[in-house]
Amino acid sequence: MVQRRPACKGAGGDERKRKLMAKVTHEFDLYGKHYVLETGELAKQATGACLVRQGDTTALVTVVVSKERKDYDFFPLTVDFIEKMYAVGRIPGGYLKRESRPSEKGTLTARMIDRPLRPSFPEGFRNEVQVVATSLVADQANPIDVICTMGASAALTVGGVPFEGPLACVRIGRDRDTHELLVNPTYEERDNSDLDLELAGTGDFISMLEAGAEEISEEEMLEAMMFGQKAIGAFCEQQQIFFDKVREANGEFPQREYILDEPVAEVHDRVFAHMGEMSAALRDADKAARIGKVEELKAAIRAEFSEEEQLQWSRELNVELKSLEKHAMRLMVVNTGERVDGRTPTEVRPLMVKPDYLPLVHGSGLFQRGQTQVLSIATLGMLNEWQRLDTIEPIDGKRYIHHYNFPPYCTGETGRMGAPKRRELGHGALAERALLPVIPSEEEFPYTIRVVSEVMESNGSSSMASTCGSTLALMDAGVPIKRPVSGVAMGLIQEEGKTVVLTDIQGLEDFLGDMDFKVCGTTKGITAMQLDNKATGLTTEIFRQAFAQSHEGRMHILDAMLDAQPTPRETTKDTAPQIISMTIPTDKIRDVIGSGGKVIRGIQDDTGATIDIQEDGTIFIAGVGGAGEEAAERIKAIVKVPEVGEIYTGRVVGIQAFGAFVELLPGKDGLLHISRVAQGRVDKVEDVLSIGDEVKVQVLEVDEKGKISLDRLDKPEAPAGTARKREERKPGTNTRTRKPGEGTRGNRQPRRHHEG
Repeated sequence: MVQRRPACKGAGGDERKRKLMAKVTHEFDLYGKHYVLETGELAKQATGACLVRQGDTTALVTVVVSKERKDYDFFPLTVDFIEKMYAVGRIPGGYLKRESRPSEKGTLTARMIDRPLRPSFPEGFRNEVQVVATSLVADQANPIDVICTMGASAALTVGGVPFEGPLACVRIGRDRDTHELLVNPTYEERDNSDLDLELAGTGDFISMLEAGAEEISEEEMLEAMMFGQKAIGAFCEQQQIFFDKVREANGEFPQREYILDEPVAEVHDRVFAHMGEMSAALRDADKAARIGKVEELKAAIRAEFSEEEQLQWSRELNVELKSLEKHAMRLMVVNTGERVDGRTPTEVRPLMVKPDYLPLVHGSGLFQRGQTQVLSIATLGMLNEWQRLDTIEPIDGKRYIHHYNFPPYCTGETGRMGAPKRRELGHGALAERALLPVIPSEEEFPYTIRVVSEVMESNGSSSMASTCGSTLALMDAGVPIKRPVSGVAMGLIQEEGKTVVLTDIQGLEDFLGDMDFKVCGTTKGITAMQLDNKATGLTTEIFRQAFAQSHEGRMHILDAMLDAQPTPRETTKDTAPQIISMTIPTDKIRDVIGSGGKVIRGIQDDTGATIDIQEDGTIFIAGVGGAGEEAAERIKAIVKVPEVGEIYTGRVVGIQAFGAFVELLPGKDGLLHISRVAQGRVDKVEDVLSIGDEVKVQVLEVDEKGKISLDRLDKPEAPAGTARKREERKPGTNTRTRKPGEGTRGNRQPRRHHEG
């Protein structure tokens, strides 16, 4: 049973008869940037549409609301962000040459739009809503993500959709040198910023927050948040001006009546009569046992309704049973100060920390907090294994990669295994952001680093466990991080005029509470944050208390982590590749690579090392055991130029009448003249040397063309009979048959090229 009421006051009427909307444009400047809101020209069959610009970066945001109300007990909202490569003048890669699945950044942008919109719709709204943000132009100066929330807010409003708007999202940066706060900074300004804070909400409250920071303090972060709240209000004011222009040009926005699910008093009273029993069922620290007790109680309450009543009020009954559980948990906290697992509001669940958990892998760490358990594994690779990103942003890729997996078994459920969902991408991005500020530069640590966090069991705050486990894995892998990072999730209960801030929330407190506020950082400051807020009364003092409790919780967790792994390993493990960097002259790159890559492939095949040569002559060599050192020595030998006086043991690789060619180094031959192959006169080099013989030689001369002359050390005596044969020859004769056109020995040119 539902009551029918209009969601908004308005003219109403058949949408097919409404007149076409005239084009309306509103341009304005805020905080040094130029913006445009426009409607009435594109996508006119959508419920609402708005074109939004910052600089030349342009997105079209459309909203469509289904005409029929869905028979769901949840709000069916879908948000998609569509990246079009034409926005940056590129043709998509791949065989199909068209956009396919969204990039990770595209998915995170869709989540950024979704999170402030979802709680802004009226309770009981069951019409399906789809928001689509399409990138039309990306000018490579102004980011496109944050302006899409303002575009969605405007599209909903001009479409006459009921929600608590207008909404806006802003990005706050902070100049690393001057500490000046910036609103919606350009990519260039972000490069010199030590803060990347995105906030969304209305002019009165913050509903969503994402942040990455270079270890800034809680007070500095709070200052940036309050500044961002004012900026959101300024953008909401500009939307109101835009809406006034639309009304002036077109009259009131089109209105429809939406049927909302409303409580049925009889169902509510009969269900809420069991408040005491629900409170008792919730008091169990074990998640599975608690869920069992709660479901058993719900089944008993449901059985009190006749089959006819259950059929008539099926949806309302489900809603009220969820509401009973929610209010019982919240009243327990605000009235007794005790949580369902018996903890106080500021208490952290029991911890278990185990670094070096797996054999052979490059680094690993197991972190458990209560019934949330995450195993993180670190893998080190060559710099050329960095992740290349094909997005509309001017970002090539990244060398620190964090992946988060949430399989169904971690909550004791069955489910489909496959590509990561939005939640997994979001949690992975948060942990990546948290650790990125402490990752050493590639000059300090020339590796690509990938960490994978496998959630083994979950009862809330798995992303924070992922951050802690990944810190352990990096330290176990020998990554010289600047400082270890820990994280904790904060919650909020506002009930009957009372407010309680919770430290280390579990799943039930996240689902039924008013706030999920995750804070990560080091002993020096905050590195990442994420907030999803349902409460409208978050004051500066509540945030200050949440920051204070989060700092205390993070330090408690960090102490436990450092007890198990005080510092990063001094060296990487034997199973990890040892990376050696060296620089060679650019004119020697060709020699190292060889014709068709023959030389470098040979070195890699022989040693098992991996070699990456940069255009500036920098070479990175990775190998397990001594493979890297062996490959490095072979490369050094190729590029080395022998110097006068150096002694080598070389191999004879060629023989001519005038002497022998000796290979000193790979690709480096020197000439050992016939007069220097032995003591005494030698008629034929073959009398003394053969191909493949090893001889000890010294460099006598390296001429301006790089040709090398050698002298043999420890010369043997010339073979007996060689001199006598020479004396028996008639004067002026030569027993060697001379080829046509060949001159005397002194004029003959060597047939073998022997450059240095």
